[in-house]
Amino acid sequence: MTSTDVRTEAEDSGPSGYAAARLRLLQEGARSGPPRRAALAELTDDWLSGLFDAGADKLRGISLVAVGGYGRGELSPRSDLDLLLLHDGSADSGAVASLADRIWYPVWDLGLDLDHSVRTPAEARKVAGEDLKVQLGLLDARHLAGDLGLTAGLRTAVLADWRNQAPKRLPELQELCAERAERQGELQFLLEPDLKEARGGLRDATALRAVAASWLADAPREGLADARRRLLDVRDALHLATGRATDRLSLQEQDQVAAELGLLDADTLLRQVYEAARVVSYASDVTWREVGRVLRSRAVRPRLRAMLGGGKPTAERSPLAEGVVEQDGEVVLARAARPDRDPVLPLRAAAAAAQAGLPLSLHAVRRMAAGVRPLPTPWPAEARQQLVTLLGSGPSTIEVWEALEAEGLITRLLPDWERVRCRPQRNAVHIWTVDRHLIETAVRAAEFTRRVHRPDLLLVSALLHDIGKGWPGDHSVAGEIIARDVAARIGFDRSDVAVLATLVRHHLLLVETATRRDLEDPATVRSVAEAVGSQGTLELLHALTEADALATGPAAWSSWRASLVADLVKRVSAVLAGDTPEEPEAAAPTAEQERLAIEAFRTGGPVLALRAQTEPPAEPSAEEPSGDPEPLGVELLIAVPDQKGVLPAVAGVLAMHRLTVRTAELRALDLPDGVSGSVLLLDWRVAAEYGSLPQAARLRADLVRALDGSLDIAGRLAERDAAYPRRRGIVAPPARVTVAAAASRLATVIEVRAHDAPGLLHRIGRALEQAQVRVRSAHVSTLGANAVDAFYVTGPEGAPLPGEQAASVARALEDTLRE
Repeated sequence: MTSTDVRTEAEDSGPSGYAAARLRLLQEGARSGPPRRAALAELTDDWLSGLFDAGADKLRGISLVAVGGYGRGELSPRSDLDLLLLHDGSADSGAVASLADRIWYPVWDLGLDLDHSVRTPAEARKVAGEDLKVQLGLLDARHLAGDLGLTAGLRTAVLADWRNQAPKRLPELQELCAERAERQGELQFLLEPDLKEARGGLRDATALRAVAASWLADAPREGLADARRRLLDVRDALHLATGRATDRLSLQEQDQVAAELGLLDADTLLRQVYEAARVVSYASDVTWREVGRVLRSRAVRPRLRAMLGGGKPTAERSPLAEGVVEQDGEVVLARAARPDRDPVLPLRAAAAAAQAGLPLSLHAVRRMAAGVRPLPTPWPAEARQQLVTLLGSGPSTIEVWEALEAEGLITRLLPDWERVRCRPQRNAVHIWTVDRHLIETAVRAAEFTRRVHRPDLLLVSALLHDIGKGWPGDHSVAGEIIARDVAARIGFDRSDVAVLATLVRHHLLLVETATRRDLEDPATVRSVAEAVGSQGTLELLHALTEADALATGPAAWSSWRASLVADLVKRVSAVLAGDTPEEPEAAAPTAEQERLAIEAFRTGGPVLALRAQTEPPAEPSAEEPSGDPEPLGVELLIAVPDQKGVLPAVAGVLAMHRLTVRTAELRALDLPDGVSGSVLLLDWRVAAEYGSLPQAARLRADLVRALDGSLDIAGRLAERDAAYPRRRGIVAPPARVTVAAAASRLATVIEVRAHDAPGLLHRIGRALEQAQVRVRSAHVSTLGANAVDAFYVTGPEGAPLPGEQAASVARALEDTLRE
């Protein structure tokens, strides 16, 4: 059926005919995108025009006008209809109201959302002057039916008002966009983005149209129309997939939306959305910068003309680097610059802009993109130095890098960048796409360049540490290969290439080892020393580890993690300096531990003590005065007569009280001479999820009940979990339990990777108790929704488990966690 046939069916059959024709149009698999949106708008135009004509009868001086998205002819399957019934005031008000009812009610009867108003041109202009959103909608006013001259007159007047008021209204619009961005976030980085409201979304694309209509400035047009069309196509597919008028691309809908668009998977969908949002965001940055420049120029020009006697002022140009100057708050190319003869010019211009804290002008970037000659391989020393300068410029690096990337210069310089560009990271810990995370890491690393002897290697490793995420398999392994190639291509010598490859290969080594392994175990320290190889590489890896974590998100770094990593680095440094770590001996109990043990034996029940752990304040400096010690958590000491079930009982009670376990050490303590018996001593580090710590007396009371079996921990945790409504989302992958080979000579290390949930440690403890193994220590690491916990276990006699038994314990634990 053709679109003409569909329109005829709608016209002949009234509302029911329109509904049938609309449904038929939306179900046509062959038509999607702009053709379907245009056809849907045309079909709706014809239906509404018919409703208007049937009700207008002999009324004069009245018209029906589409505004907003409908005015632009962009109707998604569940879009609302923005309509204005415009009249010149000559018709009887009752007749106008009756006509409005004849139009509005059929729309409501079909379940369509309607944004409607009835106004005269004067009233419409008055409301537009008071409400910026109304004025933006009227800029897209389109005649549907009735008095064409009335509609045309309103359009002309509204556009004239907008252009006359642009110096006042455009700053208001910019502030509105900034507030929305602050509220909704950046579309190009969100896992569940709002296609309309987030920065870089459809609202911003509409705002750019409004700026262009003001004649004050214009957006970069290249790629903008395609980006907008792509976002509209995704919204269409989202409406069809959900059957709702929604703009939020939720996780559970992404696969279906991708299928609707014929895309490979949800990651491909998100990457296309991010690419479109990046184009809109960059165009917005350039446009609002131009608006500011024009408004400043208009404010200054009258005074300059008076000073110059009426002559035309000339913009001042200040040299920044060879071929690069500053003009009017932007970095532009000098008149004598020759991109076709100067392949280092893009990096030199970018470094100069970042160092000066100024944006690169759009014209300069496009001129370089159009005519620059490729760099030779390997790069000349100047190019490498300019890249390092750019990466070391701090936060201003980001805007300059994005300007180069918008015009394709980054992928010309670093072809491997294409695989990580706009690549999503489906991990709640990460707040950026892969490419932006790499730049954010370089920005963070720039803060640490005074801590290392080779800041250039630190900055380049920060840029490359996750470059392998565009390839299958372990991204650290793939990244090492890519880093070797890139480092050689940009001109580092063989020894520097080897260091960079090591940094990329082991960029997770320190934080994973520090949070998941026993640092008292010599095997742990030796393995890190062997992987790192030298003091210089260790120094760089320490700084890279912190920069990487800080650039990942707030959940990836803490004083606790920092202290563990620093402790590991200190131990590894000693090994690299020639010290030999000795096998640890059981430390003699402290006076407090001995007191708790005797009290536990005397009372026959648990005894505990809580003590805050803090990190000493850093040495004061001129820039950063000394502060108070930063809390690392709370030390929880528990002594309890030796018995089964202690680990799951303690873990369950702590989970009930919303305490997060960071490390847990357990050992049997022989009592002093003259006292026969054995007591279990637990030395744990915990932190409150939120609020203050519970009282020690309450913890002890619940622990007593948990040990005697009168407290149903599993049931209490299940009740608490059921009390909170679950939000639909991605299904967590099943738990995985492995035995870490050669991780320790003192115990068997069992590593658990699972979805974090209240009571997880309690369940693990119960399973290990049932497997009849003893837990010496537990090292708990949680990032977002993922828990990676390592347990040092032994047999009843205190020796590591034989290989087959260790594998059996791991399988049993994995089966338990997957139930």
